[in-house]
Amino acid sequence: MRKKERYEKVIAWFQANVPVAETELHYNNPYELLIAVILSAQCTDKRVNMITPPLYKDFPTPEALAASTPEVIFEYIRSVSYPNNKAKHLVGMAKMLVNDFNSKVPDNMDDLIKLPGVGRKTANVIQSVVFNKAAMAVDTHVFRVSHRIGLVPDSCTTPFSVEKELVKNIPEKLIPIAHHWLILHGRYVCQARTPKCDTCGLQMMCKYFCNTYKVTKEAPKAKNK
Repeated sequence: MRKKERYEKVIAWFQANVPVAETELHYNNPYELLIAVILSAQCTDKRVNMITPPLYKDFPTPEALAASTPEVIFEYIRSVSYPNNKAKHLVGMAKMLVNDFNSKVPDNMDDLIKLPGVGRKTANVIQSVVFNKAAMAVDTHVFRVSHRIGLVPDSCTTPFSVEKELVKNIPEKLIPIAHHWLILHGRYVCQARTPKCDTCGLQMMCKYFCNTYKVTKEAPKAKNK
């Protein structure tokens, strides 16, 4: 299957079967989402959603968070991965928002990555989710699913190279939702250790499936939902 045809078929399937796809992080405004995304690094959204309500309540503004200390914030986030570093990042991020950005979350990559705890992936999430920009955040799910389906070649060995390939081939207006399509598909269907190929509707468009089962009678058929 040619690249263009694969992209067209995959996109069409998601549009038909997953018309609504959103972040699973809970938030009420850009500032809260920024906190949640920083906390979600190498941590599950479920865990982040468990600990953020008290954090949002007690530190409802960048000013409130900036006035705190990493030691105080640590007690709120101690159950996430790398809580010491993340506590420092959150306080540092809030201080920079207050001092450099008038307490507003910036809407562009150059400014976002200046914030402590914010790398390219986090910046792309904020641009996509908050500002609906054509930004593709590549986490482990997106990286894995893109390769398995065959949306990107094996030569794309870094998140940035995968990001560029996806952005080049997905229509600009669909990039924000495509980000969530791939994440959710990786989280619930195309899982790392045990991909659920028998229930996956992308079987005949998927390079991994076709190579694994050689598209023969032994291949499990996707169950109708």
